[in-house]
Amino acid sequence: MAELATIARPYAEALFRAAPKGEAAGWAEQVAALGAVAADPALRQFADSPKVAAQQVFDLVVGVAKQALVPGVQNLLRAMIENGRLSALPEVAAQFHALVNASSGVSDATVYSAYPIEPAALADLVVTLEKRFGRKLSATVALEPELIGGVRVVVGDEVLDTSVKARLEHMKVALTA
Repeated sequence: MAELATIARPYAEALFRAAPKGEAAGWAEQVAALGAVAADPALRQFADSPKVAAQQVFDLVVGVAKQALVPGVQNLLRAMIENGRLSALPEVAAQFHALVNASSGVSDATVYSAYPIEPAALADLVVTLEKRFGRKLSATVALEPELIGGVRVVVGDEVLDTSVKARLEHMKVALTA
């Protein structure tokens, strides 16, 4: 079987071309919600049953997603169900999100922190990180208590680690060398 990324690419690109320029981010949220629903193994097992009609699967996915879908996203979902490609929907959502980010010049950033970050502090941190990385960032925070303090930021394949754990590791290497 072909890799999910290979299967998902044409769907993501077609949806990106169909999305109006100003509405692509909203479409990405809808597709992400559908992708989260389609990732459930029980749902995929239900969808793969030969006794279940495509409309039943469509109604179930839309009902569980609890999203009002624009016609373009509805068409994507129908096409994927009819072609037996529902398992590729999470990957379609990821690739579509990447296309939307690339077109708007935004990169995803994951900020790992030992403690929760207040929204105002996160906004200040994002401004500083945008200057450091030289592009607009869409940041999400993930808690990682083993960092002890500070943050580790991952943007694509770039990592900025200012955590206490990283500093202690550097000191350990310096002292044992």
